[in-house]
Amino acid sequence: MKTFWIYLKSKTFRIKWGIAMDYRVIKENDVFFLTDEKGNIPKSHPYGLGLYTKDTRFLSEFSLRINGEEPVLLSSDAAENYMATILLTNPPIEKEGQTVLWRESVQIERKRFIYNGVLYETIKLNNYFPKPIAFEMSVSFDVDFADMFIVRGFQTGKVGNRTGQTIDGNTLTFHYIGADNIHRATVITWDRPAVSVDDRGEVVFSFSLRHGEEQAVTFMIQPQIGGQTAQKIMIDKDDALRRLKASYHEWHQKITKVTTDYKPLQRLIDRGIADLRVLLTDLGYGPFPVAGLPWFGVPFGRDSLIAALQMLPFYPQVAKGTLITMAQYQGKKLDPWRDEQPGKIMHELRFGELANTNQIPFTPYYGTIDATPLFLVLLTEYVKWTGDYHMVRQLKSHIEAALQWIDKYGDRDGDGFVEYHQESSKGIANQGWKDSGDSIVHRNGEYAKPPIALVEVQGYVYQAKIGLADIFEKLGEPDRASLLRRQAAELKEKFDEAFWMEEVQFYAIALDGKKQQVGTITSNPGHVLFAGMLDTQRQNAVIQMLLSPNMFSGYGIRTMAEGEAGYNPMSYHNGSVWPHDNSIILLGLSKLGKSKEALTIMEGLIEAASHFEYDRLPELFCGYSRSFGKPIPYPVACSPQAWAAGTPLVFIQAMLGLFPNGLRKEIHLSPTLLDSMNVLKVENMAIGNGRLSLTVSREGKEIKVDIHENTTGYDVIV
Repeated sequence: MKTFWIYLKSKTFRIKWGIAMDYRVIKENDVFFLTDEKGNIPKSHPYGLGLYTKDTRFLSEFSLRINGEEPVLLSSDAAENYMATILLTNPPIEKEGQTVLWRESVQIERKRFIYNGVLYETIKLNNYFPKPIAFEMSVSFDVDFADMFIVRGFQTGKVGNRTGQTIDGNTLTFHYIGADNIHRATVITWDRPAVSVDDRGEVVFSFSLRHGEEQAVTFMIQPQIGGQTAQKIMIDKDDALRRLKASYHEWHQKITKVTTDYKPLQRLIDRGIADLRVLLTDLGYGPFPVAGLPWFGVPFGRDSLIAALQMLPFYPQVAKGTLITMAQYQGKKLDPWRDEQPGKIMHELRFGELANTNQIPFTPYYGTIDATPLFLVLLTEYVKWTGDYHMVRQLKSHIEAALQWIDKYGDRDGDGFVEYHQESSKGIANQGWKDSGDSIVHRNGEYAKPPIALVEVQGYVYQAKIGLADIFEKLGEPDRASLLRRQAAELKEKFDEAFWMEEVQFYAIALDGKKQQVGTITSNPGHVLFAGMLDTQRQNAVIQMLLSPNMFSGYGIRTMAEGEAGYNPMSYHNGSVWPHDNSIILLGLSKLGKSKEALTIMEGLIEAASHFEYDRLPELFCGYSRSFGKPIPYPVACSPQAWAAGTPLVFIQAMLGLFPNGLRKEIHLSPTLLDSMNVLKVENMAIGNGRLSLTVSREGKEIKVDIHENTTGYDVIV
């Protein structure tokens, strides 16, 4: 098995090829559990399996054995995200040359979930052998309390020390004092008498089962931070599971419900909604989506903002929680170590030992060029959906700070464009969404040198200023609105002059440090369609290029065109297909009334999803042409991943052609349907002061719209 180096969100990770996607993960709030398909965490596993919270691994070994032998896998499922069910059986077990347990005599079921910061796992054993049997089951635990960055091989540093284990009846506790002087502990409790418990972490149970008899043991594993006193876990397993399921039921009651007769789309929508629910976290300011599992279950500027944007038609409260959370961590000072400037929206926030001791700059880290304008874009779109001007007033100082950052620190040389340049010694070089080190490359194969002005970021700035101008005018600030519109118009004019490449009829991905075009054909200009920044002729040229064979693989729009010097269909950003990238392009196409092109992209992505586990769109997949065969997975793509999960939600908005305008109290509809479907029913969509429910159906060659409910206070314009 070979070792490979893989890019993931600007960081390089070492993995063992062939095991990269062989895992099961469940999550609830800020705790997640990552194991192999058998449900184990083998000691020193190269993929960093474990129980994590606050960027710390609270379980680094969790191995189950029957009479010293590892069970055989029958099935493994974590489709519900909050619960995993794993079915195992015993191998043939011998002692001194004699068979003591025939193979496949014992069914072993492992069921696990997380609730209120506690991992619950029940192991049930059922005897299918025709006679009584007796055996021992051992479970081995260990905890290294490793920082996430150390686990991933991204960082080494000064860390604390394990301070031993304590055993108290049916409780085993591992202790650690970090370099940040914080006491961390893992408390493991079980509900069945054990034969033995040792301070190395092995717990042994004895089972005697009649034919058909079932017995079980439940473990409750609780990470503790900050010197909490180890205590009995008050909520029992059944009550905890009931409460967890109730929270999911409540979630489904709140959100938009979608029903269609096209089953592949229905499965994709249901999967996206389920994945987004499990990725929601709350730091005290309302729910927001973390970027993705397993390695980015944290606040993540652009990812959280874009996922919240995708979720607007389904649950606008997520946008509200995301905006308030991002505002709370908005930059306040000049700090090169963290690439921080006043008004800047964060990139990534970490909570582990290395962050607490300032050995890494992610406290938070601000090395992102797009999060600040995206913060403003999300705000303006949120207001269009909800008419919530109270949020604008609540965030007024944050809005002003973000605008000042764009004009002062974002445009570092005063040329009218927002550009980035890494300042932190442990920061990120490329600070757009394509943040791997090789993603901004000239057509001759040379990497662009900073400062770099990205094409899509100028679109975000334009969209933010136009949207805010409308809001400020509504709030009685016409002079402020006029200034923003004037700035946006000037940006549009400069943008066309600087980024348009007449010879290829397309926009450059960026301007480099010498203000030279980085002319590689990429997907980035597609984001500008949603901004409404392009004139008709050039927007049509952009659309034509995006749907050309060099860009459209048949499964989705590639990040880079086939034939470019930097093109590599197996790469992270230079030829792969990213669903969220396509979703922003889809929003632009739908906004422009380009339904045929939008449907083509949707059909490709729906087909791609059907080839992945759980009908789930991953973070990205390889960019090989559809004629090559099934979509090829990227080895270590996050799955589930927030803005990939949000992509099918955008399908619904794009098919409806639905764009509310809270300023005018209007809902614009321009519906269409995929050829493979005849009905799309949307219920309980939150807009304005109420709800909208409607059905789009095909009658012959006509598309019909029936409005069942409209309590929004907005007029529907079809």
